[in-house]
Amino acid sequence: MYNSAKHADAVSENAQKLVAANADAGRYTRDLKSISEHHAAEISASSREASSAWAKQTQSLMSAFINPWNVARDAMEYSVDAAQRQALFWDTLRKRGNVYNEHQAAGCPPVLAYDYETVLDARDFDRPVNYALVRIHPPEGVVIDESSRPYVIIDPRAGHGAGIGGFKGDSQVGVALRGGHPVYFVIFFQEPEPEQTLADVCDAEVMFVQEVARQHPDAQKPVVVGNCQGGWAVMLLSASQPGLTGPVVLNGAPLSYWAGKNGKNPMRYMGGLMGGAMPALLMSDLGNGKFDGANLVSNFEKLNPANANWSKYYNLYKGVDDQADRFLAFERWWGGFYFMNENEMRWIVENLFVGNLLTAGRAELTEGKSLDLKHITAPIMVFASHGDNITPPQQALNWIPETYRDEHEIKSLGQRIVYMLHEDVGHLGIFVSAQLAQREHSAIMSTLDAMESLPPGLYEMQILDRDGEGEQRHKVTFVDRSMDELIVDIDADDADDSFGPVSQMSTMNTEMYEKYMRPWVQAMVTPQSAEMMKQMHPLRLQRYLFSDKNPWLAGLSGFADLVAQQRKPVGSENVFTALEHNNAQAIHNILDAKRQRRDAGYELAFHVVYGLPAIRAMGKRMQQDSVEREHDFERHLPEIQEILGRMEKGGLAEAVIRMVVQVSRSRGGVPRAKLKRFSQMISSEKAFVSLDELARSRMIYEQTVLSEIEPVKAEKSLLKLLSKAADRKRALKLVGEVIGEPSELGADSCNTWDNLQQLLSPKAK
Repeated sequence: MYNSAKHADAVSENAQKLVAANADAGRYTRDLKSISEHHAAEISASSREASSAWAKQTQSLMSAFINPWNVARDAMEYSVDAAQRQALFWDTLRKRGNVYNEHQAAGCPPVLAYDYETVLDARDFDRPVNYALVRIHPPEGVVIDESSRPYVIIDPRAGHGAGIGGFKGDSQVGVALRGGHPVYFVIFFQEPEPEQTLADVCDAEVMFVQEVARQHPDAQKPVVVGNCQGGWAVMLLSASQPGLTGPVVLNGAPLSYWAGKNGKNPMRYMGGLMGGAMPALLMSDLGNGKFDGANLVSNFEKLNPANANWSKYYNLYKGVDDQADRFLAFERWWGGFYFMNENEMRWIVENLFVGNLLTAGRAELTEGKSLDLKHITAPIMVFASHGDNITPPQQALNWIPETYRDEHEIKSLGQRIVYMLHEDVGHLGIFVSAQLAQREHSAIMSTLDAMESLPPGLYEMQILDRDGEGEQRHKVTFVDRSMDELIVDIDADDADDSFGPVSQMSTMNTEMYEKYMRPWVQAMVTPQSAEMMKQMHPLRLQRYLFSDKNPWLAGLSGFADLVAQQRKPVGSENVFTALEHNNAQAIHNILDAKRQRRDAGYELAFHVVYGLPAIRAMGKRMQQDSVEREHDFERHLPEIQEILGRMEKGGLAEAVIRMVVQVSRSRGGVPRAKLKRFSQMISSEKAFVSLDELARSRMIYEQTVLSEIEPVKAEKSLLKLLSKAADRKRALKLVGEVIGEPSELGADSCNTWDNLQQLLSPKAK
């Protein structure tokens, strides 16, 4: 029987679906148009700027050709100089090839600029891995305090070898040594152990940190520093063993792989465009079960081909007299290609690059045991840069809003997260820049102890330069931030549901490859074919061809020595030298424009496929079914209620910490000097000395929760904690010593401090 009401409902429902589909289609078209227009504007502006600069420089150079005698002189001098530089340039490339061959023959040892001794070799563990813990020997004249907090530095295993964190004197290692700290370094060897997994690596690093703590029983828990991909290794370590380490420092560490800025971070699209994890499995199978790190290095170079294929070599050619040694030292590390087992690379791709599971709390090192970053109890310091095109700030910091609902959840969990942003330094500069070592890394090192005394929350670390020496050269302040302010600081785009289906697509491609292609590929691969593919990699081949292994270069060394003896360099005032520099910049600009067009093509291709309404809908369903994160704020409500129930329990210690937290909350930031005074107070005052480090940290956490959730009641209940007039007087004195002069406080902090003084004055009842 015909049901008109039911028919009308069906028609209405279909109409609503049609409207929604049209809206999705309209959004898809607008998104593609917006991306296209953005890239077109960027490329056009960049081309105009480069063309204008080249034209102005060329026009100014043309005036120098008015005097023919000067032109003739400059031409003769330049021709000699250019020819000599050519000989020295090619000889430097020959030396690079020799350095590569020698480094390979030695097993690619770490490129540390310091002597060291092995403390633990994980190749001898029950579950062996190709890692070792070494202790750095301080240079002559540097004295180490064995009771000072030790440092453990973990470098990235991302194609290169270890040592970039201690590549030279002004480095992370150098800064820590000069501060009197024992310094340990986690190195790794070129070949992985058979069947080793990332779970085994994480377990080994846990044992490394435990051994460092055992060797320094009178020191605070070790600081663990993670550089680049060493950063997520540190986070795995900290999440799997909460409470094991002291503060954690992440330098240029990618944790949120889907994050970025439209038009600026094309590398995040490559997982979707290349088919997910399947290419990594194929390359591992062709390598007879090992993934060649040279492929990762090649990908890094493709991010900036203008530099990798031109500017790096032109800068050597331009300054070959004084840049050759620096070039060779860096290339020793850059050309040290390392390997991973297939299962290690697969875990990285599926859980990080494509799956982005770490920030969702669903990454599993062992089956059935997920790692949750919210379990980390150690303070976390994140250092990122807007000039980093490998780990942009969005990928270094967006894990925070992806992991925590807001800054209040960070506080409720007792966590302290501090971030610092640099304006323009590049990715490698974060680890190797001497200027950053002397300023940013020195400031980080000098504030880590004070960071543990911060009330839980999210902070930005700001450095102000001033006259003075040592720590006095910089004024460091921790500014209280909200999650919204963090998102503005890193200029992150809204979450893009185009990435959702990438993981599912990767799983489908991987299953098809394993079922239909892998048996054939593995049957054809032999150890000899894998070795041939390794040696024929373009990055290795160019080093072989320009080395003493090439008989055609037999006379180059002697000729270069003769040229060096007869060297006649010319200055930049030479018109032809200036013209050379101008043309070199023009070539760089042309190559960079080509890179911009390529990146635009990558981004458009990704959004053309994964931006389709049907694909977006599939991504949303997947996120709702399996990717949706569980925020643990409600889960912790019973604990918070228990803390609130203890609001009026305690004594002088609880009251002093609560008062400091109250003043800090109203100030919105905590200078380093105040943190140091607070740290000294809780380590020397009689009311605190009976507490161990864990108990003090727990007390700070609980008093922060009370001040955050019930600030008025927390303030008034101080009268219950300080029932004696002598205790009130002592508390006011201690807090006054910590916060310093009232003139150093803001208006809100002054009001809070005045209220506390009035509340606890001798007249208070």
